[in-house]
Amino acid sequence: MVGYAFMGAAHSQAWRTVNRVFDLPLRARLTAVCGRDESNVRAAASRLGWERAVTDWRELVASDDIDVIDICTPGDSHCEIAIAALAAGKHVICEKPLANTVEEARSMVAAAEAARAGGVRSMCGYNYRRVPAVSYLRQLVAGGRLGTIRHVRAVYLQDWIVDPEFPLVWRLQKDKAGSGALGDIGAHIVDLTQYVTGQAVTGVSALTETFIKERPLPSASSGLSASGGAETGTVTVDDAALFIARLSGGAVATYEASRFATGRKNGLRVELNGSKGSAVFDLERLNELEFYDGTGPGAEQGFTRILVTEPDHPYVAAWWPPGHGLGYEHSFTHQMRDFVEAVATGKDPEPSFADAFQVQRVLDAVERSSASGSGWTDV
Repeated sequence: MVGYAFMGAAHSQAWRTVNRVFDLPLRARLTAVCGRDESNVRAAASRLGWERAVTDWRELVASDDIDVIDICTPGDSHCEIAIAALAAGKHVICEKPLANTVEEARSMVAAAEAARAGGVRSMCGYNYRRVPAVSYLRQLVAGGRLGTIRHVRAVYLQDWIVDPEFPLVWRLQKDKAGSGALGDIGAHIVDLTQYVTGQAVTGVSALTETFIKERPLPSASSGLSASGGAETGTVTVDDAALFIARLSGGAVATYEASRFATGRKNGLRVELNGSKGSAVFDLERLNELEFYDGTGPGAEQGFTRILVTEPDHPYVAAWWPPGHGLGYEHSFTHQMRDFVEAVATGKDPEPSFADAFQVQRVLDAVERSSASGSGWTDV
């Protein structure tokens, strides 16, 4: 694994757990973790359960005892690491968004396709696909329970940078992060809605905004917590992104991603309205799904709360008795479960780099539309 902060900790938890919960044909061994600071990465290896620590990711790529490279770094290094790992015959799982630019993402897709011919697998880590309620929502849509999807509404709201004194961490720098709220959390709702509807975003009209344009330079940083000094630097990414969209199956959609929604901590919400019914998923109530069946008698109609904890719901049978809810970290365990099973059986895991490239193209269209005065922009 390359990187050991927020996502590194989440991925480590999943790697430690996956074989203890699921009966898989291969067993994951936490061989090595990489980070730039030797003392910090050694401490992380001990804390997170990795056998050894290194300071150069190229050492992992060249190691004969490593089969998988798990990329948990900022987006500016995804492309180089992934292409090198695939060329070396390593299976790759890469955190989202796939890259910082369409050009980088395209080259990663090409590398993945070339490696696939030799049996090397790759996947992008959109973990919210693996929340049982989201997977079940996809089943409802695919099974025709909502009929023809007409409306998609998606928001992802956070507030962790509302304070103007919060420092200029890497997520606020375009050269490292690629974009701001758009790529960090907007990418999630683009992927999630395309996944559950089976439709691709084909065009957008967008606007983006940066509310705080100067911030203190960081004096210390860890994950989403940081402190700043007296000097300041320029914020080069968006704080919020909003756009309307058309989807390939005829649905119309609205998207909003903001890290300035005061009081919202991890507020991802998706609503689908179809010709036969509707459904709502809220990440802050991730064990639940609201479902409206419009085909029944009018006197009996209303939104039903489905507790997605039954053994026949996706992934749930491996865990606890019905009603005993799962959490954020379980989505990563499910992600690793699917990845390991795909590698073991010679199948292509999802979302593929090509799937993630589609999301990257949507993000690019949003930025181009915003830059052109919100004009309609094809993906």
